[in-house]
Amino acid sequence: MALPRTYESQNCSIARSLEVVGDRWTMLVIRTAFQGVRRFDDFQDELGIARNVLANRLARLCDEGIMRRVPYQERPERYEYRLTRKGVELWPAVMTLMMWGDRHYAPDGPPLIIGHRGCGGTLTPRFTCDACGAILGPGDVEPRPGPAA
Repeated sequence: MALPRTYESQNCSIARSLEVVGDRWTMLVIRTAFQGVRRFDDFQDELGIARNVLANRLARLCDEGIMRRVPYQERPERYEYRLTRKGVELWPAVMTLMMWGDRHYAPDGPPLIIGHRGCGGTLTPRFTCDACGAILGPGDVEPRPGPAA
């Protein structure tokens, strides 16, 4: 039996959130945006996603206020896609999911390490730097290749 596409009958914030970000391509678009990708063609190159699927996911993320379209060229008209404050608030969820996957599904080690720009340490599950102890947010870190890259 297939799961329904919406969870209107459930009074649950997790179910409501999954209606917006519970699709694998959507989460990968958000992850890629945290890695600094902003342009449609760059998302497509990075993800290997079909253009129509990417256009649909970006439109939905914009409609939901998770991303916004920002013009960067007039002729022809072209846009960047940037995370909004609402989108940036997904960072802990994305990082937690990544760390969980690293623990359970990365037998050769993590493919990506989230490093602290300030000192070179790495992100811990408590969102602190393992080297200097600073509390880290999305603007404080950079992805680096991990052992399984």
